[in-house]
Amino acid sequence: MTGREFKDLTFHQFAKIANAFSSPKRLEIIDILSQSEKDVDTISKETNMNFANTSRHLQILKSSNIVKSKKDGVKVLYRLSNDEVIKCWRGLQSLAELSAAEIRETAKLFFEERNALEQISADELLKRLENDEVTLIDVRPKEEYSSGHIAGAVSVPLKEIKEENIRLPKEKDIIAYCRGPYCVLAAEAAKILSSKGYKVRVMKDDVNTWRNLGYAVAN
Repeated sequence: MTGREFKDLTFHQFAKIANAFSSPKRLEIIDILSQSEKDVDTISKETNMNFANTSRHLQILKSSNIVKSKKDGVKVLYRLSNDEVIKCWRGLQSLAELSAAEIRETAKLFFEERNALEQISADELLKRLENDEVTLIDVRPKEEYSSGHIAGAVSVPLKEIKEENIRLPKEKDIIAYCRGPYCVLAAEAAKILSSKGYKVRVMKDDVNTWRNLGYAVAN
């Protein structure tokens, strides 16, 4: 193999990975699977795609070894191949934030509309949890909470928050978190809870960031 052939082959493989990341819907799938493994039906509902389109995107991701699958009875479950996929996805977000003012402005507008701009850092949250000053709620679906959550967090999925009979302690601040900075679940939860008289802040980071910082994650 010549040096030219080696470079062509190597960069072809890099481009194959980059192509797998080039679709908005595939990025959304990666974001969803960064929380827990899911079947095609669940991914279809969360991405608002039909079964066939979801399967096609998953096959592209699988051919690039970004996701893996396994049989679970009649279902096929998909998960990310390794933690490097999550790191790559987070790196892409950081690059986009630095390079595209539109992303920053769109995010700012979205959170302003939901009164959810008052965010809290992981370090501040850890201190307040240790001092029992806040109630931390995980607003992701139950199965994602079960796959791994910030130690001390209570599972309160967004669909439960939308119910009229939701009850949380009002003597403490509520801290809501979901899948990361571009997940809408925590912002929607903050909007609803604020309208019910709760003082709510949103944690920008997700459980993967929390784990990478060396903080406790429970299952």
